Amino acid sequence: MRQWLNKTFYYKSKFYQLANMNTKHLAEGSTNPPLSKGKLRLYSMRFCPYAQRAHLVLDAKKIPYDIVNINLVQKPKWYFERNPVGKVPAIELESGDTVYESLIIADYLDEIYPQSPLHNKNPIQKAKDRILIENFSKVTGAIFGYYRDMSEEKLENLLKELDVFDKELTKRGKTFFGGDKPGMVDYMIWPWFERLDALKKISDNKFVIPESRIKKLAHWMKSMKSDEAVKVSYIDPESHGKFVKSFLDGSPNYDILVK
Repeated sequence: MRQWLNKTFYYKSKFYQLANMNTKHLAEGSTNPPLSKGKLRLYSMRFCPYAQRAHLVLDAKKIPYDIVNINLVQKPKWYFERNPVGKVPAIELESGDTVYESLIIADYLDEIYPQSPLHNKNPIQKAKDRILIENFSKVTGAIFGYYRDMSEEKLENLLKELDVFDKELTKRGKTFFGGDKPGMVDYMIWPWFERLDALKKISDNKFVIPESRIKKLAHWMKSMKSDEAVKVSYIDPESHGKFVKSFLDGSPNYDILVK
């Protein structure tokens, strides 16, 4: 019954949720909006890949939630009462309890909301998936390295790390790391792949991934873009590129999408 009510509430609030996602990022001197009854509160930053992990799990499991975007340069003092480390994402429950760190949030939500389970039920496969997610830090490091130095050497470093995931996906023999539909691995690594298209924009098209080198992964990326949960939080490459440029210039513009 609870699952049915959650799904119904989610669909009714979906258009509100999409609009709420692109709201202004709250900074010093702001006040925290009151919690919405029957919803989780997600503290986010619209362009943060770690925060997008939480969005993806919430949307994949159709959990009702509202969003408060946080300015990470001028963080509100009240936010440290919710998350003492001041990072995003964090979720706040109606009880007032908070959970933070993207992977911990993902595990918590998958356990508390059993609908559409994302983790593999087989303990060994679940452990292997966790290892794969941990090892993805090598890919994120290579991506950030390329942002700073768009050289052939840095590009090759990134491609070598992507090769590992292409081979793993080929070995699994399915469209997604989770099988026939996205699972926890897919959603935990997707945010960085979404941002790869932005590299083409900010590198004047110097950044090119040869699809023949990572055929399985290239097909996976196209398939992920069609996923309903991905569509909710997806940002176009041009907007990602504008944010990255502002970030690299030292003045991140969090509110690019605010109308």
